[in-house]
Amino acid sequence: MDFNTLRKKAKGLELSNGKSVIKVAILANHASQFLAKALEYQGVINELNLEIYEADFDQIESSILNPSSGLYEFSPDFVYISYSSRKLIPKFYDLSVEDRRVFAKKFVEDVNGLAQMLKERSDCQVIISNLEPINDNIYGSISHKVDSSLYHQINKSNLLLEELCTQSLHIHLADVQSLITRVGLENAFSPQHYVNSNLAFSIDFTVSIAEQLVQMLLAFTGRINKCLILDLDNTLWGGIIGDDGIENIEIGDLGIGKAFSDLQRWVKQLKERGIILAVCSKNREEVAKEPFEKHPEMILKLEDIAVFVANWSNKADNIRYIQEVLNIGFDSMVFIDDNPVERDIVLSELPEVTVPDLPEDPAEYLPFLVRMNLFETTTYSENDSDRTRQYQEEAKRKNLSKSFTDMSTFLASLKMKGFFGPFNDFDVPRIAQLTQRSNQFNLRTIRYTESEITDIRNSETDHGFVVKLSDKFGDYGLISILIAQERNHEELFLDTWIMSCRVLERGVEHFVMNYLVERTKSLGFKWIVGEYLPTKKNMLVKNHYENLGFKREDELWYLELEKFSPFDVYIQSAES
Repeated sequence: MDFNTLRKKAKGLELSNGKSVIKVAILANHASQFLAKALEYQGVINELNLEIYEADFDQIESSILNPSSGLYEFSPDFVYISYSSRKLIPKFYDLSVEDRRVFAKKFVEDVNGLAQMLKERSDCQVIISNLEPINDNIYGSISHKVDSSLYHQINKSNLLLEELCTQSLHIHLADVQSLITRVGLENAFSPQHYVNSNLAFSIDFTVSIAEQLVQMLLAFTGRINKCLILDLDNTLWGGIIGDDGIENIEIGDLGIGKAFSDLQRWVKQLKERGIILAVCSKNREEVAKEPFEKHPEMILKLEDIAVFVANWSNKADNIRYIQEVLNIGFDSMVFIDDNPVERDIVLSELPEVTVPDLPEDPAEYLPFLVRMNLFETTTYSENDSDRTRQYQEEAKRKNLSKSFTDMSTFLASLKMKGFFGPFNDFDVPRIAQLTQRSNQFNLRTIRYTESEITDIRNSETDHGFVVKLSDKFGDYGLISILIAQERNHEELFLDTWIMSCRVLERGVEHFVMNYLVERTKSLGFKWIVGEYLPTKKNMLVKNHYENLGFKREDELWYLELEKFSPFDVYIQSAES
């Protein structure tokens, strides 16, 4: 990955309005013009600058196999490949019975081959839709048992596609099958549109596909929800705890209590996935906490909640406090409350917060929230499940800091230990996740996938470093990454420097600089070169390089290593 390529990736795709262009190519074996228009519209309403290339009708293979095709001239960031089962039927029945039995295996092998060629020729991410379920009832109710049946092979293809996307870091699944399950096959397919226009899906359902694709693209570009803030009364349980008492609130398997228990179970799984949970309730704290501590059918417990706020203050003000503790953007928060007045107050004062308009009937809460797909993601790492504990520890640090008037004394009291070292295979998912999710302390805001991070790790000219931190309260885990590239024989260019906002004002950047300079010297370089590319969200690091002693020349920042004096830090060195 050469220096000019890196800079083009970050800068060359900027429009006059400052938003990066995302280039999406659509390849389909069916008519896709409505999908292209729907995707363009969804991009506009979600403030994504999408540039869309639509290949000719049913030209998936030729577009990918021909190195001179318009697809490669377009140079996409993402390629969406959509095969419709309906268009595969003639090919399927042209096969012998023996070949039908291996149709799924051969189909997915061919998809994988095309995806690998795309990766080699354009370094793009591939999004492949699974196949819509079709049962032509040739074998009636035993279609699932007959391995040469169309129904069996479509289902098998979808299972193999899931396995392929699990194993291949640059191939991602657009779950069209799940969308069809939600709306029903009759609503997803129009026989008239198919016969007259080769449209595999109804126009309304095409919009649903476009919505799903844009949600995936938003996640790829770091625009994801990280925190779910919960009201309590008539939201997590039925009734009002302060009036009805703990014995009379509705939770459990009886009546409407089942709806609240199902919601809590779903919320609990979000927490296990890494979504931060917070409580924002108008109540006395000891009363609000009582069900979490004493009710036998509560699924959520206090240890699941990162920040618990219960008082009689304005909920918008309480959400501001939660944001301050968590140090994440308001635009990564979701607030659910059964009271439309409270929702309107939060929406009016904090318009960046996502506030779903919950249905009146609690039985509809969970289906409604599931349909919204509020927590789309492109990555998951085992460290995600520790996030609540990490934020609870951070709340303890904030409380401790209030007892100190001198920051140096506070930092020394934390007894911090830091590790600076190269990328390793175990950390790859977390590294990719940081590049995709971090927006504030992010000097150039370049997003990387796991496969790209693996390429950097194996490169002879790219250098990746991770920073880990712990203190007397616990382990922060991996909190900063740097990606540097050998620009020439004397200069090491900082392509990426990202740090978790949880460790701001701990002196981590000084700890990193001390080790980075030492490592850069050992590699034989004389200069470290940095660059700051401003976005709406990273103004926090506008003066980062200047504060570290870099000198600006044109658009870049230079640090001469021989003139660098190590910073005083309150972080001791530790092994990983």
